[in-house]
Amino acid sequence: MREQLKIGLVSISDRASQGVYVDQGLPGLIDWLSAALTTPWMRETRLIPDEQPAIEACLREMVDQAGCHLVLTTGGTGPAPRDVTPEATLAVADKVMPGFGEQMRSISLKYVPTAILSRQVGVIRSRALILNLPGQPKAIKETLDGIFPAVPYCLDLIGAPYIETDPAVVKTFRPKSAIRPVQL
Repeated sequence: MREQLKIGLVSISDRASQGVYVDQGLPGLIDWLSAALTTPWMRETRLIPDEQPAIEACLREMVDQAGCHLVLTTGGTGPAPRDVTPEATLAVADKVMPGFGEQMRSISLKYVPTAILSRQVGVIRSRALILNLPGQPKAIKETLDGIFPAVPYCLDLIGAPYIETDPAVVKTFRPKSAIRPVQL
């Protein structure tokens, strides 16, 4: 029996975590993943403030206790003093995956010149990939559309469950030797 895919979703926002406004990050992530993944998955969600110790603790808990294979954060990646998501993510990393941050900024630059202000990172912790995404649903979709083709194979390489996607939403790329027959 295959291990169930578990995805952690973390929205990082002082104001949304205090109820000042409704969080849009978690619904944006859930909507995209629900459309894109054909592999059954479970989710863990958190809405937390922009505080480095809280973010670090949440990321550790998502991977080490909850057993998430993929953790997607949204928010807290800009240059403002309270934007500390990348620092927290790097603090819990076993390996840095710089290509993800580079590609996320490249994608966003097609839409807004301020994408150069983003400090998004991708890291590996244990058997999990952690990616920092933008905070708005439109930007989340654009970014995931561009980077997710590489995510399933990355997860294969670190020992996480095999992920299949709906190619009408996002076409996963794997070398031919890494493609498994479709499971029914």
